[in-house]
Amino acid sequence: MNILVINSGSSSIKYQLFDMSDERTLAEGVVEKIGEQTGALTHEAYGSGEKAEIVEERAFRDHHEGLVRIGELLGGPETAALGGAADIAAVGHRVVHGGETFQDPTIIDDRVMEVIRENIPLAPLHNPPNLLGIEVAMAIFPGATQVAVFDTAFHQTLPMAAFLYALPFELYEKHRVRRYGFHGTSHAYVCERASAYLKRPLDGLRLITLHLGNGASMAAVKNGKCIDTTMGMTPLGGLVMGTRSGDVDPALPFFLADHLNMSLGDIDRLLNRESGLKGICGSNDMRDVIDMAEAGNERAAIALDVYIYRIRKFIGAYAAALEGLDALIFTAGVGENAPYIRRRCCEGLAHLGIAPDRARNAGNKPGISEISAGDSRVKVLVVPTDEELRIAQETERVIRK
Repeated sequence: MNILVINSGSSSIKYQLFDMSDERTLAEGVVEKIGEQTGALTHEAYGSGEKAEIVEERAFRDHHEGLVRIGELLGGPETAALGGAADIAAVGHRVVHGGETFQDPTIIDDRVMEVIRENIPLAPLHNPPNLLGIEVAMAIFPGATQVAVFDTAFHQTLPMAAFLYALPFELYEKHRVRRYGFHGTSHAYVCERASAYLKRPLDGLRLITLHLGNGASMAAVKNGKCIDTTMGMTPLGGLVMGTRSGDVDPALPFFLADHLNMSLGDIDRLLNRESGLKGICGSNDMRDVIDMAEAGNERAAIALDVYIYRIRKFIGAYAAALEGLDALIFTAGVGENAPYIRRRCCEGLAHLGIAPDRARNAGNKPGISEISAGDSRVKVLVVPTDEELRIAQETERVIRK
């Protein structure tokens, strides 16, 4: 079974084609700057056993044109990934917000499309392009089953005490204002990988997962169910991120509006695009921030202190919520590749049973690696995430049902 995974953004389409018989990647790529005067496509294929790469500098008027070109490349002689679009059994779509309706991936029909549309107010930047990608894929790959895999689904097991904001209850009842959480496919994927590595069933494990990239979130997972997560109604809440502020005083926007005459649009840009690491020290690239701090840049050092303090605080809170901890899992770009961040996040947590081994932590080995000391009560793991593969796996499960 060949499954195509599509992540459709406002001006881009990322895609990856899997042969699910062995979960091998046949092709992958990205179309960028859709709707702009200058665009680009990068396509890599592995169907013939050797890597074939195609790079095109060209404008793409819309998502339909981009997906048409992707379909041509997937079945074209340049890459030999497929015999044609008909060889794609299913298309798995990343959809950011499923609201409270979807706890699992689902085959897309008119009702599913309508619910995704209804949830646009909860994710105005993400759900519209996700929906557009589905509509175009239905036209380009009419013989394939279309499946939606939701970022929010994994977090739908949160108890009300964890997801409800202390606002007038009618806001939840009528408008579904609540904590939803994101990065769900990543958190779910690394939990399953950690369970297999530890040779222990998820039902019985207490895990804290740290998805640390330019966007960052944590989840507390008990017996395979998420019971708390750091992001909220939107991806802005929780941890300090590359350009996002994470948690701030809810009255801050009023201060910015009243004293700095900032508009709602200005405040939105400030909190989402100009804050976080970038806001404190000028860079949102963790590699640069660490280099700057080591070179004596005081702002960079402060940024790292704030970033790490927030993570350590949530580790303590989630260990309490879980009533103990079996494993701490680092994943995503920073979590997988920054030993400095992992080491500092674990410092001072020996009372929770968390004891990393400096030598083990210093490397960045491929695959799952255990970086905890031999006497650590809590396993500390680095588990590479693969959200596209997780979407493909979930898509296959839905179809086989």
